Amino acid sequence: MEQKKLEKKLFGTNGVRGVVGKEMTTNLALSIGMALGTMRPGTIAVGRDTRTSGPSLISALKAGLLAAGCDVVDLGILPTPALQFIVRTHFDAGAVVTASHNPPEYNGVKVIEPDGTEMGDEQSIALEGHIFSGDSYVAPWDHVGKERAAPSMVDEYVTAVVNSFPPGTGEGFLVAADPGCGAAAWTTPEILSRMGCRVFSLNSQMDGTFPGRLPEPSPEGLAPLADLVRVTGARFGVAHDGDADRAVFIDDRGRFLEENMLFGLIADYICSGRKGVIVTPVSTSRLIEVIAKRHGCSVCYTPVGSIYVARTMIELAHGGTEVAFGGEGNGGLIFPEHQLCRDGGMTTATMVALLAQSSRPFSSLVDDLPPFTMIKEKIHVKDAPALIARLKQAFAGESLDCTDGIRINREDSWALVRPSGTEPLVRIMVESASESRAQRFYDEIIPHFRT
Repeated sequence: MEQKKLEKKLFGTNGVRGVVGKEMTTNLALSIGMALGTMRPGTIAVGRDTRTSGPSLISALKAGLLAAGCDVVDLGILPTPALQFIVRTHFDAGAVVTASHNPPEYNGVKVIEPDGTEMGDEQSIALEGHIFSGDSYVAPWDHVGKERAAPSMVDEYVTAVVNSFPPGTGEGFLVAADPGCGAAAWTTPEILSRMGCRVFSLNSQMDGTFPGRLPEPSPEGLAPLADLVRVTGARFGVAHDGDADRAVFIDDRGRFLEENMLFGLIADYICSGRKGVIVTPVSTSRLIEVIAKRHGCSVCYTPVGSIYVARTMIELAHGGTEVAFGGEGNGGLIFPEHQLCRDGGMTTATMVALLAQSSRPFSSLVDDLPPFTMIKEKIHVKDAPALIARLKQAFAGESLDCTDGIRINREDSWALVRPSGTEPLVRIMVESASESRAQRFYDEIIPHFRT
């Protein structure tokens, strides 16, 4: 089973994104709305995160949908996975105005299909065709769409997450939550509370200037959350990116949990009771292979991007293969029995269930994970294709995987170099069970960036 990336002009790994007023404009949002309305006529759900540019962009998006004759239901500010869950149950398609983890000056649009997954490459290219050609459908005056607001529908998502676990699963838990002034400011504290947890929170006001920290939940930005965990004696801390399709954790000792370790910890919990394939991108740690082997599961690799993971999971399931779990090594995990998209709220709830089942503290479980060292860098490169070509030539005698960029596989380590799908730069990842070998491998690759 193999997913291939197709060349898109506007849409990246996760929708359209750019700096507001430059790459991301109201004219573009209007065009996306008209194109989506042309391709998916019917009733369309829209929502957004808390960014200050959200109201203007979602107004333009809705105008395009209405002009194409679609009825529009505005769900308000809510996590992307909440909108995806609601679309799958109630609507013909959806769109969310968000730039996820990008800085506050960015915004974008993710287009959601009727099954709740993000629009795939082929359909995204078709949508781009309508935008570039200007041939989107325009309804006559007496067939334009109607709009209504339904902000309370987000409760369906919260209830579904909570009901995935026995009542009172979190009884006796104290949890610290940092939604980062983003879309999960209400949902994650509410999920935890309904599970029986006592919740302390910070950055829980909706504020698109992101005064507490940037939307990307980094170790530096989560230092106040780590302090809150230590001071309160919380079982763990959880934080989200801007649209809460990812979750990042602080353990009970106040340590930032690297996202691949989070993936491994929850995969270990899921696969102890559910056998099958774990689907994940080529950027994910080999820790997942170790965890999969422990439980008699296997791993299927995809290009980087949650849409490739989700669509591979769907294709495997349709072909009769049991799919146990999926996700990315960035805190974006996919629970197939819940829905086929990254879901930070569900990840948070699963962590409560995992710790409720264990008699050991979070930090002890983390310390028992097999150790891997991963080096991650983002480097601005003028000609990414030329860089990839140089690396292919330089490492031609080694085991290469060109599913996405270039991954160089060795017995004890691997390295991935790929152009980012959300930012104008190249990402490099190098991993080994040995810190020194990871550094030596990284040092082998970096000179080729300067050629």
